Amino acid sequence: MTNLKEINVGVVGHIDHGKTTLLSRLTGKFADTHSEELKRGITIKLGYAEAIISKDGDEYTTEERGEKQRYVSFIDAPGHEMLMATMLSGAAIIDSAILVIAANEGIKPQTKEHFMALQAKGIKNIIIVQNKIDLVTKEKALENYKIIKNFVKGTVAENAPIIPISAQQNINIDKLLEALCEISIPKKDETKDAVFLIARSFDINKPGTEIKNMHGGILGGILKQGKLKVGDEIEIKPGLSIKKNNQYVYEPLTTKIISLHKGSESVNEIHPGASISIETELDPFMTKTDSLTGSVVSTKGTLPDITTNVKIKKELFKNVLGEEGNKSVEELKTKEMLMLSVNTTITVGTVEKISQDIVEMNLNIPIVALVGDNVGIARNVNGHWRLIGFGEILE
Repeated sequence: MTNLKEINVGVVGHIDHGKTTLLSRLTGKFADTHSEELKRGITIKLGYAEAIISKDGDEYTTEERGEKQRYVSFIDAPGHEMLMATMLSGAAIIDSAILVIAANEGIKPQTKEHFMALQAKGIKNIIIVQNKIDLVTKEKALENYKIIKNFVKGTVAENAPIIPISAQQNINIDKLLEALCEISIPKKDETKDAVFLIARSFDINKPGTEIKNMHGGILGGILKQGKLKVGDEIEIKPGLSIKKNNQYVYEPLTTKIISLHKGSESVNEIHPGASISIETELDPFMTKTDSLTGSVVSTKGTLPDITTNVKIKKELFKNVLGEEGNKSVEELKTKEMLMLSVNTTITVGTVEKISQDIVEMNLNIPIVALVGDNVGIARNVNGHWRLIGFGEILE
């Protein structure tokens, strides 16, 4: 597996359009099972599974036969509107996406919202799956296909493949595997300082484990750039949330890497690619129940200070997504509250200053502001956070 090309693929779309069933067909297991969480170290809120795609003659398969082609980490993002923040966090750790659209239901509000979330996070490699093809007539399937083509016209997915499948009946799964092998893998810079995005943190020790046999706290996520190796001294920011004088403050942490795991393999060094879990020297109490999810890891002394002030170059969508009907996105106003998705963390803040397309905000939860990072911007509309645009961190 060490020499295989690696890619992280998000599986997104409206609730009940068959994402998790599709993932089970692609990988042979349902995402987010307890044993997989412990072994793989990916967030409990984002379903996770992995597969090695092989080519046997002209057939693409995940069975152990033929020549291995590609190692794929799949992230199953929640489709429910209430979990949009989690979906945005998942979009931060993927290179490409499968957008699932049920042929019997077509494009729904959350389909549109998830599609625009991919744009907000800069995901350009998209495969569209027209699922549940067995539930509709040929005429209905073709009508649905034309609607999808019109939906993606003029977007990054205008020329994306649209593959009709039935996850339940195992139809055309091999065509989807072939398309996954044809996706170009974005080049990551290994010469820059390491940036590891934490999507999950947890404790793998069972109750009653003797101290001499205990494992340190585990961090799960992806390496966005740079390299990390066993023995590296690392820092974690913003770090641990601690209550002091009736206020929550964040305490950055420093620790050492004890071991690195890619899938079920232990490795000595990691490069940007598939999902990774890092065992640290941290007390596992500090990492349990996702307490460090959303933090950023790098070698000691390289990350900028955490901040509650951020300057963003914004781009707003024309319409509010996730809502029935066409509700226009109104311009931002000073003192209004917005939700930002920054890498794998979510924060809420107040707009302090607007100058053309530049917005300055004061945040309730501090972030590691890495210049050039994509940010999802959401507004509270009728009691729900709705994605209204995206931006780029300037400082």
